[in-house]
Amino acid sequence: MTTLPTPTTPPTPPTPSLRKPRGTWTPAQIALTLVAAALSLVWLAPLAWALSTSLKTPTESVTSPHWIPQNFTGESWKAVIEAGNIPNWFVNSVVVSVCVTFIVLAVASLAGYGFARTEFRGKSALMALTMAGLMFSPAILGVPLFTTVQSLGMVDTYWGMILPQCAPAAMVYILYKFFQSLPKELEEAAFIDGAGRWRIFFTIVLPLSKPSLSAVGIFTFIASWNNFMWPYMVTNNPDLMTMPNGIATVQNAFGIVWPQLMAGGLLAGLPLILVFVFFQSQIVRGVAHTGLAGQ
Repeated sequence: MTTLPTPTTPPTPPTPSLRKPRGTWTPAQIALTLVAAALSLVWLAPLAWALSTSLKTPTESVTSPHWIPQNFTGESWKAVIEAGNIPNWFVNSVVVSVCVTFIVLAVASLAGYGFARTEFRGKSALMALTMAGLMFSPAILGVPLFTTVQSLGMVDTYWGMILPQCAPAAMVYILYKFFQSLPKELEEAAFIDGAGRWRIFFTIVLPLSKPSLSAVGIFTFIASWNNFMWPYMVTNNPDLMTMPNGIATVQNAFGIVWPQLMAGGLLAGLPLILVFVFFQSQIVRGVAHTGLAGQ
């Protein structure tokens, strides 16, 4: 007796998923968008005005204010570039800012982790002394720092511009707050597995700290690039000038000629604009992870 095969039903095709229609904007979202757009215009207006002025002739720049130049010209940009050693100043700024950034990241991460996770005699006093550095303006420390650098023979050198910018009390505090927020259970488990303090720091703590380290690095780079006073005090060699100092020298040579002034300012600030455009997500994530968002 033969058994007939049971017929198989064909598989039913999957039903296509329907895209959920986008909901309408709430009044709160509309209000926040309008506020963000207004703030964006406020921040972009000076840059747009500087670019517009740099493309005007000197005579047109002092006439009645108007946004669109009547006669577009790039003579101001050409004059600024020809009057100064822009490539050399740019390299100097990159060298100083990058070195300051790496040293600050190393010092701030080690100090912040030490304050957050280790116990030693005098910890509270040393932490208070570090935080006291936030109360003093860099202008107040200019003369003592210059005297120290001069006694060490570092005037007109890269190290004379770099090292005095590597005392990062604010960055130590930012990373200290972040390290405090990390769960101690991760380190305790690593201790049980036989890991030492240095191994835990380099293999567990630092990988978890990438957002905060990115934010600290970007903020330090921007602050070092914009630093005008200290490089101006510690160097007289035109070949060691940074971008802000070199552009200021060129502007002083022109006098009050608004197109050249605006072109020089945009040249000095262009790298920072590019840094913010390409690293804005890291900045936002870093601020959200530093523990300062609600303070």
